[in-house]
Amino acid sequence: MINEQEVVSRIRESARVKIALEDQAAIIMAIADRWIGTLSNGGKILFFGNGGSAADAQHMAAELSGRFYRDRPGLAALALSTNSSAVTAIGNDYGYDAVFARQLDGLARPGDLAVGISTSGKSESVLAALRKAREMNLYSTGMTGRSGHALAALTTHCVMVDSDDTPRIQEAHILAGHIICELVERELFP
Repeated sequence: MINEQEVVSRIRESARVKIALEDQAAIIMAIADRWIGTLSNGGKILFFGNGGSAADAQHMAAELSGRFYRDRPGLAALALSTNSSAVTAIGNDYGYDAVFARQLDGLARPGDLAVGISTSGKSESVLAALRKAREMNLYSTGMTGRSGHALAALTTHCVMVDSDDTPRIQEAHILAGHIICELVERELFP
């Protein structure tokens, strides 16, 4: 049976997790600065994640390549999970752990930025891509949950959401992503 208190509890926990992002305001600003620098210098941002984090990667790439608040030129951003032929071919030929790293190897150039998203911070396909980014001397930013130290260690800057609950982490990732996209758009198109 549906319990109203359960609904209220989920709403309050989501709000608590988002409010805790206040402690990471400086990190969010540093990530925005890195994205701004990448885009203003002609680089592109390559997002990747699995499942809901793949959806978040697509969402943020769309906010940049399309629009956020303002009508303006599109920005160079793409999600590596969207090419199903590449994902399935690479997964078949090299193993799923290589699906993002292999694409980075082919698509990324000096001056580009890798953005890894994983609620647990333990997704091997995301970690492998961040290791590849480091090998290629790319800057990288990330988003993860409270236990995502492995992911955070491979990034230049990382938002670590104060939760171990996947839905709450994803909700906070979208909030942080929206803030970053807003700051990027405002700075590049005043």
